Amino acid sequence: MTVLTTPKTAVRLAAKGRPLREHLFRLALVASLVIALGFLALVLYSMISKGMGRFDARLWENMPSIRRPEAAGAQSAITGTMWLIGLTAVMALPTGILAAIYLEEYADRTRWYNRVIELNIQNLAAIPSIIYGILALGIIARVLGLGFGVLTGAIALSLLVLPIVIISAREAIRAVPPSIREGSLALGATQWQTIYRQVLPAAIPGIATGSILALSRAIGEAAPLIVLGAATFVPFNPESLFDRFSALPVQIYFWITQSREEFHLLAAAAIVILLALLLLMNSAAILLRNRYQKRY
Repeated sequence: MTVLTTPKTAVRLAAKGRPLREHLFRLALVASLVIALGFLALVLYSMISKGMGRFDARLWENMPSIRRPEAAGAQSAITGTMWLIGLTAVMALPTGILAAIYLEEYADRTRWYNRVIELNIQNLAAIPSIIYGILALGIIARVLGLGFGVLTGAIALSLLVLPIVIISAREAIRAVPPSIREGSLALGATQWQTIYRQVLPAAIPGIATGSILALSRAIGEAAPLIVLGAATFVPFNPESLFDRFSALPVQIYFWITQSREEFHLLAAAAIVILLALLLLMNSAAILLRNRYQKRY
């Protein structure tokens, strides 16, 4: 006699037959997630509760001050951060997306130089950020003579996030079903028309998400900027690509190293601003992904 089982019954029977170690492994994963979120919530609560007392208009309207922390602000650091992220986006995003299109749609993977390029991109994504600062210091600032201005810092950050942009864009392009390409080519479109009108619009959610997350990493980097000589005390906003600059991570580092408690409150308030910028950028990535995502 054959016993018919519903899908729900089959799932229950399969769950009962799972070994104990699988349940323990799942419990360990959940516990790890809870512990990580708990520490994150603790850090956020500590920074917000400590910095909210100094989180007012003075923080983004006033310039830094060494002698008067009660009147000090982070306007030059915020402006410098906006300069850096804007220039980084202009340099890294088009270059990374075009490189991803070449590697995914045009490159012959049997060629040795294409394999070398892919291997180097994978390796560069794992290099510590301070190495990019040393590279920019030795070649861009000194050999090319660009100095220690905003442009040099933006180039260093662009090199830092470029492998991430390329990898995320390639994954987004690769996720587009081959049937879309085949249908477009069968209707007489050229390869570039297929990429421009079919593949790229379908890959926009993944490309936008990866790009914004890469810029979110760049906005919080301090090590390459410190190597490049980003000033910890800049009482003016940069007005050109070659002006000296500061950034929020560098300014926070400077305030934390001071002995007076007022500077520590300033650092906590600046951390709140940096976290707000990161949250805004990550929220934009989620909204773009949800709005333009297509189901195939």
